[in-house]
Parts: sequence; C-alpha cells; structure tokens
Amino acid sequence: MKKQSTLFILLFISVNWIFFSGCVSKRAFRESQDEVAMLRSDSAQLADSIAYLQNNRVALSNEIEDMNKRLAYLKSQNNVLGDQTAQQQSQLNQNQQTLERERQRLMQLQSLLDKQDAESKMLKNKMSDALNSFNSNELMVTQKNGKVYISLSEALLFPSGSAAVNPRGVDALAKLAAVLNLNPDISVNIEGHTDSIPIRGKYKDNWELSTARANAIVRILTDNYKVDPVRVEASGHSKYDPVDVNSTSEGRARNRRTEIILSPKLDELYKLMES
Repeated sequence: MKKQSTLFILLFISVNWIFFSGCVSKRAFRESQDEVAMLRSDSAQLADSIAYLQNNRVALSNEIEDMNKRLAYLKSQNNVLGDQTAQQQSQLNQNQQTLERERQRLMQLQSLLDKQDAESKMLKNKMSDALNSFNSNELMVTQKNGKVYISLSEALLFPSGSAAVNPRGVDALAKLAAVLNLNPDISVNIEGHTDSIPIRGKYKDNWELSTARANAIVRILTDNYKVDPVRVEASGHSKYDPVDVNSTSEGRARNRRTEIILSPKLDELYKLMES
C-alpha cells in the first residue's frame, strides 16, 4: 500500500511537470515569434528609412552641387563686374585728366586770344590816329578776328588802270609805315582787289593789275620806309573778293581797293593749337 502511494505521488509529479513544462515552452515560443515579428517590422521600417535617407542624400547632393555651381558663377560674375568697374574707374580718371588738360589748354588759348584782341585794338587806335587826316571815302580802319584791316580806295592810291601810287597815297603809306616800324611784331599782308570790268591797256587782266598794285605798295613800304620785308606779303585777288555789288558804280568803286591786313604775331597761339 505504501509502495502504491509512493508510485502515485511520483506519477502525479511527473504528469504535472510534463503539463507545466509544455505550457511554458509554448508561451516562450509565442513570445519569441512575436519578438521576431516585431524585429522584422522594425527592420522593414529601418530599411524604408535608409532608402528615404539615401534618396534625400542624392537630392541634397544634387542641390549642393547646383548651389556650388551657382556660387561659382556668381563669383565669376562678381570678378567680371569688379574688373569692369576698375576699368571704368580707370577710364573715368583718364577722361577727367584729359578734360582738365583741355580746360587748361583752352584757358591758355583764350588768354592768348584776349591778348591778341587787346593788341589789335591798340594797333587799330594807333593807325586811326596816324591816318586821321584821311576821310572815310579814302580809307577805313577796322578790327576783326584779332586783326586790323586798313582798306585804301583806288582813288586814294592809283589812277584808273595803273599801279603807280598817287602822292597822297604815298603820304598815307608813310604814316602807316611809321606805326609799323614802332611795332615790329606785326605781320603785314597786302591784297590788291579790282571790280569786275575787264582791264584794257598795260595789264593783261585784272589778276595782273591787282597783283601789280599790291607789289607797288610792298616796294614803297620796304624800299622807301624800311619796313622789314620778312614781315610783308603781297597778293592779287582780281574781282573775286568783292565787298559790294559790281552792278553799280558805287559798288564797283568800293571793290577797287587795296587792303593792308595787320596781324599780331601768333607764334604762341599756333604752338598751343598744334600741341
């Protein structure tokens, strides 16, 4: 009986062990399966995140590359603009220097022109005073463009069709020469002019007559009154530089004239203009 009781107890313990042992292993199995499923889900999510990040990385890399290209372009443009600005500034400085030189040159030129005009005005007054004994029908003294013009009529200087100077004309030239000799820096240009009526007699045409009259004035000034010949020029203009119409006797009389043009020396002015 005691042996049977012992066997029953052992059988009871064995059955309970087997029962409880089977229950524990099934629960652990389920728990492991759940854990595996969870791990698989986490792995899938991680894989998705990695793929997303990889895609974003490619996009970001492309964006960074584009931004670097844009930055390089902007830098190059900035360098170009900087170079252009420097060139423009350099050109502006050169232009300002050129303008300043021209301004100084123009001021010097204006000063010389003013000086010439003042000298011409003074010379005109001297000539007017020296020739004040002659009336306006015989001669006129005017000033224009920095020069003094002494216009002597044919009636004062020459007989009609002749290049021989009248005594009254010689007297006028003597007074004119006296002023010239006191102003040695004055250049003298003598121009002979006629009307449009063809000449007959000693001279071939009005060209020859106008030139002969200018030369006659030169000889009196240089031979008789010692005006420096280097200062004197002569030319004949025939009928081609009239001051009045040739259709009236009064107009033709005005056109038959000899003009003595006096110019202050312009060496400084010419040098400045050439520079």
